[in-house]
Amino acid sequence: MTQKILIVDDEPNILILMEQALEALEDEGVELLTARNGEEALETIKTEKPNLVFLDVMMPKMNGLQVCHIVKHELQLTDIYIVILTAKGQEFDKQKGIEVGADLYLTKPFRPKEVLEKSMQVLGF
Repeated sequence: MTQKILIVDDEPNILILMEQALEALEDEGVELLTARNGEEALETIKTEKPNLVFLDVMMPKMNGLQVCHIVKHELQLTDIYIVILTAKGQEFDKQKGIEVGADLYLTKPFRPKEVLEKSMQVLGF
């Protein structure tokens, strides 16, 4: 079964940077998926069931915290590992991320190597 990573961000430059950080996993057969807003992310999560989701908070249509809450609490997809990846780095923001069910909270700017290492750990490489 193909493992999948979904990258959700409304900033094209962040999507490109994330894809570059994770391209080594494509050689291992991991499929990289992208979404540009919360609604698109939710639809992709429902249809593709990714193993790992990198989720921005501030996005159009539905924010990342709402998406995370729906995935973890309403859809009960608790086996999907969700990393909140955002510029909002206050302790209050981190607490909100954990409350809605995020497995990890990373702040921007992030180190691409850290993203790759975390992805490899979550996917079992």
